[in-house]
Amino acid sequence: MRFQIETKGHYDFIDITDQVASCIARSGKAGGTAFVFAPGTTCALITMEYEEGIIKDLTALLERLAPQNTEYEHHKRWGDHNGAAHIKSALMGTDVALPVQNRVLQIGTWQRIVFIDFDERPRTREVIMEVFG
Repeated sequence: MRFQIETKGHYDFIDITDQVASCIARSGKAGGTAFVFAPGTTCALITMEYEEGIIKDLTALLERLAPQNTEYEHHKRWGDHNGAAHIKSALMGTDVALPVQNRVLQIGTWQRIVFIDFDERPRTREVIMEVFG
């Protein structure tokens, strides 16, 4: 199963929980593990409380770890300026595995599945998922 999302880049946090839950409901699998993957090396896929304060705090932390305005070796190789985005993606990861019971995603009350785009431009991104079990 796949779906697309439109992103703005530059720390665009997008809650994709409802899209994932919809795919699970259509999967025909009553239980198991939902594996959700974001192909790309300038984005991330995480679970978090989708709340403005946490988004700001996480953005500030990631900016301290891999500042946007630093000259990265990656820039020399490709002539682009998204080296920080690649580092943030590597730190955060691009997949999550989540339990499913009775065709329902089993996550915490405040827990959401969030796609983050770190790249320097808007993109159409794809999310791939499968339910195993």
